[in-house]
Amino acid sequence: MARSITFITGSQLFSLKSRPNIVIVDVRDDERSYDGHIAGSLHFASDTFLDKLPTLIESAKGKDTLVFHCALSQVRGPKCARKFADYLADVKEDVGVKNIMVLERGYNGWEASGRPICRCKEVPCKGE
Repeated sequence: MARSITFITGSQLFSLKSRPNIVIVDVRDDERSYDGHIAGSLHFASDTFLDKLPTLIESAKGKDTLVFHCALSQVRGPKCARKFADYLADVKEDVGVKNIMVLERGYNGWEASGRPICRCKEVPCKGE
């Protein structure tokens, strides 16, 4: 059964971000390196996203909510969230993910709202 994908606002995510069961997945491509990113987010670029799905599942072990975003969350973020949901349906293994979400207005909306961003080059991001 295909999972539904819901949208989450920046303020909703900001209030939930500190919970240990959430993973933020940034699917922007090169712009992450010069625009910055949401602290603590994982980077799985949209252009290689399908190839990296097993790695994403491994990185998200123990988490039940994944929040995807790109720059505006209009194309790449929702598309990668759908690919992830379809992949979970195909593997038929319960990896513990209960919620697949897309951040409304994406990274640009997050940053424009004055929410904290990180400019580290570490992989994975250690920012809090």
